[in-house]
Amino acid sequence: MGRSHKNLEEKAVKTLAVLKENLNTVRAGRANPALLDKINVDYYGVPTPLKNMTNISVPDPRTLQIVPFDPKTIGDIERAINEANIGINPTNDGKNIRLVMPPLTGDRRKELAKGTKKMGEEAKVAIRNARREADKDAKKLQKDGDISEDELTIELENIQKATDKAVKDIDAMIAEKDKEIMEI
Repeated sequence: MGRSHKNLEEKAVKTLAVLKENLNTVRAGRANPALLDKINVDYYGVPTPLKNMTNISVPDPRTLQIVPFDPKTIGDIERAINEANIGINPTNDGKNIRLVMPPLTGDRRKELAKGTKKMGEEAKVAIRNARREADKDAKKLQKDGDISEDELTIELENIQKATDKAVKDIDAMIAEKDKEIMEI
């Protein structure tokens, strides 16, 4: 008993981690190094994560400074940032690349908030699919005689509680990101 809702909880943890990672790449008004997490640079023919070949710092709330470990790669890094379409033009002084976050317009803020809500809905769909799977597994255990009717009822309640908690966590993450986006 308890196996089905444990599987659901594990899937929920993974879903929330992916959502957090995706939300970190959404640009709000502040500089956030996670904005660059998904950028890969062509480093001698090998796609290499930007964060593995640079030191990224936040010298002020609206600026990211990128210092390549190998100064010869600065052009490749700048090209990769431009191709990533993050909405910020890098400036290169020969040694460092700076990304200055432009202030977001009201329309852009609404557009970003709409995108985060979509990410939240996708995460909720993943949770609901995991719940359906957990319900099915629990009912199969009862049908096979591995658990009693009472144990099935308890398991289904635990599955629902785990689902409700995951959905609440998703809503909280989206609300927090929307608050950050709407901050001026």
